[in-house]
Amino acid sequence: MLLFKSDADLFAQARTELYTAVIGDICDQLGLRHQFLAPQIRPLQQGPGVPLLIGRAMTVLEADVFDDQSASRVSDDERTLPFGRMLEALDDLKQDEVYVCAGASTRYALVGELMATAMKARGAVGAVCEGYIRDSEGILDLGFPVYSFGPYAQDQRGRGKVIDFRVPIEVSGIPVHPGDIVVADIDGVLVVPRDHETEVFERAFEKARTESTVRQAILEGMGAAEAFRTYGVL
Repeated sequence: MLLFKSDADLFAQARTELYTAVIGDICDQLGLRHQFLAPQIRPLQQGPGVPLLIGRAMTVLEADVFDDQSASRVSDDERTLPFGRMLEALDDLKQDEVYVCAGASTRYALVGELMATAMKARGAVGAVCEGYIRDSEGILDLGFPVYSFGPYAQDQRGRGKVIDFRVPIEVSGIPVHPGDIVVADIDGVLVVPRDHETEVFERAFEKARTESTVRQAILEGMGAAEAFRTYGVL
């Protein structure tokens, strides 16, 4: 069994040893062959040094609306109406959670700088959107990991709103449930179902450590075929 006292312990160790490829390999071995989200969902931060994002999914369901008048609504009774339950969802985020948003079209951005600031202030560790984001420079300056289709400045107000959160959603055809573990890095985003997390991470740590041994053996002159025969990984 995993010898971690808390999510914080598991996540801290994963950030130092794991990466999406090795976790995905273990998911494959366990018959969980469709856990990666669409490859179009990429980190806003580019280049080397993209850190591993890992946390529990706080699922957010968004839907399109068609209301050209909502941008002018400023009364006390209607001030949150243009966003649906988005502000409620932001305030409900917990430590080490990932804001995972899906359900909308690609006509507008799902996350912006102020939203990311609110997420970070609540202890969230990142956001994953099946769609676009905006305020990219501000988000980069904030140092908050966001994965999406990329930047697009169109506002969601009057075009989309959050209709529910902490409910099962589907992202890229992959079911995501509240509390599933989301892992992301420069190679993609995958979801580890809660019911399988112990075995997945137990075996992922073992495989990652074996791969380190194999890497060193190859550097020292061992051939690829011999390495695979000896260690069973490559």
